[in-house]
Amino acid sequence: MGPPGAGKGTQAARIVAAIGVPAISTGDSIRAHIHGSTALGLEAKRFVDAGELIPESLINGMVSERLSRPDVADGFLLDGYPRTLAQVDALDAFLAERGVGLDRVVELTVDIDEVVARLLRRSTVEGRADDSEDVIRHRLQVYADETAPMSQVYAARGLLVQVDGMGDVDDVTKRILEAIGFFFDGDGSDGNDDDLRIAVG
Repeated sequence: MGPPGAGKGTQAARIVAAIGVPAISTGDSIRAHIHGSTALGLEAKRFVDAGELIPESLINGMVSERLSRPDVADGFLLDGYPRTLAQVDALDAFLAERGVGLDRVVELTVDIDEVVARLLRRSTVEGRADDSEDVIRHRLQVYADETAPMSQVYAARGLLVQVDGMGDVDDVTKRILEAIGFFFDGDGSDGNDDDLRIAVG
């Protein structure tokens, strides 16, 4: 978990490379289903083409389908999911059916002013003229309002770990790995034998 601009995507890629489990991104799943013209993809495309938000039921279905594949048997990292309490419930139900659960939920904490500056720089590079400071700050507030209840739920379960997301990318990666209890032996191999299931919303 972490606001837009916190570096979740960057860190997700680095974490899965370190621990050897697949990353499951809602954005990637949506694009894959649409590109593959699956039943879920065709339904999602209908909403995208109409400029509407894809319903949670479809997103839940795509994530469930991805989590049903054999390559997640030894663990996985969720990137950008769940993002609402309804999605938390859907994920709980799916994992319970399979007798597994999340091991950790990582929340990246950041300095909001620095994130605003980072997103403004990104919008300039990518030519997003509509991404003004007011728009960005509103987006960050919406994120905070939507995810605060999720943080409370996972904290109450003892799953939430908060990690300082500021500073050098390598340092942030190291903090996350330490926070989730992942370590390396002296020979450079990982010293973890257990499966690992993580959500980085």
